[in-house]
This record gives sequence, C-alpha cells and structure tokens, in this order.
Amino acid sequence: MTPAALEADLEAALAAALQAALPELIALRRHLHAHPELSGNEHQSAALVAGELRGLGWRVREGVGRTGVVAELGPERDAHGHPAPLVALRVDLDALPVEERTGLAFASRHQGLMHACGHDIHTTVGLGVARLLAPLADQLTARVRLLFQPAEETAQGAVWMLADGAMEGVEALFGLHVFPSLPVGSIGVRSGSLTAAAGELEVEVLGEGGHGARPHQSTDAIWIAARVVSGLQEAISRRLDALHPVVVSFGRIEGGKAFNVIADHVRLLGTVRCLDLAVHEQLPGWIEDTVKALCEGHGGEARVRYRCISPPVHNDPALTQLVADVAAELLGQAQVRWLEQTSLGAEDFAQLQQGTPATMFRLGVAGPEGCSPLHSNSFNPDEGCLAVGIRVLSLSLLRWMRRRAELAAVPGP
Repeated sequence: MTPAALEADLEAALAAALQAALPELIALRRHLHAHPELSGNEHQSAALVAGELRGLGWRVREGVGRTGVVAELGPERDAHGHPAPLVALRVDLDALPVEERTGLAFASRHQGLMHACGHDIHTTVGLGVARLLAPLADQLTARVRLLFQPAEETAQGAVWMLADGAMEGVEALFGLHVFPSLPVGSIGVRSGSLTAAAGELEVEVLGEGGHGARPHQSTDAIWIAARVVSGLQEAISRRLDALHPVVVSFGRIEGGKAFNVIADHVRLLGTVRCLDLAVHEQLPGWIEDTVKALCEGHGGEARVRYRCISPPVHNDPALTQLVADVAAELLGQAQVRWLEQTSLGAEDFAQLQQGTPATMFRLGVAGPEGCSPLHSNSFNPDEGCLAVGIRVLSLSLLRWMRRRAELAAVPGP
C-alpha cells in the first residue's frame, strides 16, 4: 500500500477508530490525573504507559532519561537495508506541586500534587496515537518513535533523554501543549519562535543580624532583599532595550529566624524569561552586576547563581505548515489559529530539537465556560481535546512519511 493510500485509509477510518477507543482513553486520562507524580518520580505513570504500548505491539524501552519511556513502530530497515526513516512524537509525564481544587470525581488523590499543566492530556494523546498507528505497523514506510518524557516542569527530562540517545536518528519531531486560551476543537500554530529562553535565578543576600529594636546596629538582609526585588525590575525597564522584553519573577523568598531578630541572610529564587537569544546570553552577567550593586549600596553582599533552563522552541516552517494543513482538513480552516505572539513560557522540548527540524502546536482545551490558566489549582481542560490532538498528530505523522517517501523516490542528479 502506498503512503498516500495508507493516509487516506486512516483518515476515512479515524472517526470510527476514535469512537471505539475514546472511552478507554478517557479512563486512562482520568487515572493519570488522579495519580500525579512529580518530575523524576513518574514511576507508576511510566509503567502504565509501557504496559499499554507493549500490549499494542510497540517496541518499548523503559528507564530512558531515568523515568522516561521510548517506543518504536514500523520497519527498522528500508528496502535497501538502510535504517528506515525515523519521525518522533514527544509528550510529557510529570505533574506539579499544586493542591487541586477542581472538585472533580477523579481529582488528584495525592495531596499537594496535581496535573495542573495538562501533561495527563499529553500522555493520553500519545497513547491514542499509539492505538491508531499500531494496526498499521506492517504498512508503515518509516519508523515512528514515541518519547514519553519525564521532568518537563523542572526542565531536566529532555536533557536526560538526550543523554540516553532518545533523539538518535530522528529526522523530524512533533509535539503539542494544551492551551487554555483556545476553544476545544481548535489548535494554534506558529512558525519560528514559539516560546522564550528561560533561566533559573538564585540570589543570596548577606547582611548582619541584630536586635529588631535597633536596626541601625545591623544590616537588614530582608530590607535589602526587598530592594533587590524592586530594584531589579526598575533596572530592567531603564537599562535594557524595551524592544527585547525580559521578565524576572521571584517565586520564593526564605529568610529570618525570629520576629524580633534582624535577618542576616535571605535567599531569593526566581525565573528569567527572554525572547532574544543574544540578550539572554548577556543576562547572567548583567543580573549579577546589578544585584551586587544594589546589595553593596545598602551595606550588604550578594551571591548570584544563574542556570540556563532552556533555549526557545523554534518551529520549523515546513513542519508547522504540514500540521496546519492536516488540521485544516480535519477540523476546518477556521479552527486553525495562527498565533501572532511568542509565549514567554518555556519548554524543554527545545532541548530535543537541537539540530532536528521540529514543531509544537497549541491544543485548544477551553470548554463553553472557559478554562482556568495553566498551573492553576482549578485547571480543568475539556476532554474533547483528546480526539483533536490524536487525529491531528496521527495524520501529521503519516503525512510526513508520505512526503519523506516521495522525496526518496525522486532520482538524484
């Protein structure tokens, strides 16, 4: 069977296949949602995924990137004995340290943990794609590799999987992420930069302790830390080019030992986001100089540590157009939204795509009453998004195979 015929057959049978599979897939998603696991601890989620994939006939490797799962389907060699072309789909597994407040019957059973970023949806979409492609194993013209990645929220999992060879031989990479700003039934696409470069910032402010009644005899680290938080924001608006936005947000402050003792040490933890790579490369040094100057100007000292989390996700134009075309065929042109703005969010999908053409699209999940934002304790995506993600990705993978086969069939010069 030719790739074009294979693709047509799948598209024709897609609605019926999904109709049969969706009840079980929804049950899987709800199980995952009720049993979230933090980054690097996705043991039960990975075991569930591996078992499902083996049952479908995929070739499965566990423990890739510590708690990740990699599965392959299709011919290992082409007609000439060479390694078969390889296309990959990446989805993520981990949850967040968020106390769920949705009131759902399948809400998290693990106190303080929640799938508040939709990774349970992503995992289920990956399993849905696996179900649709499994019956076609003997007819595929290329290998498909599924990457179920751990630790996306800590931006470590992609690096772990790379170190274990998860991207070796991959010619094209696809991905998706839920998007509460779009209605269910639609997707968002964008060529070029999709997300920002991101870094993790740690600042230690060092002062000199003393009695709370006599602050003039001490160096108040809490007061200085407050000046760092506000002064850094002011410096960004006056010292950096406003056409290249930089966002610094502190999410954690630790300091002090008693209500009546001037603190001698405060620790600030935050994140830095930037769209321009050249600016991002300069930020660690600029932030350190600015923070040290602020602290020294108020009689204290500073230790600054900066860790680059991820470069920007850059969507390959040809792959992005492929996804957009497939989605327009399946959903209607009006349901394909071309996104005008780059997100200041970060995604370690960017680590996997280094040197490999890749694209990630946004999956609409807002129901009739809307959807709470990502990382919210009331985040509740509409499960109607599952069928959309599965259909678009399955057909996109097959479309890539068809084009790859057509390209291989063209005689060389």
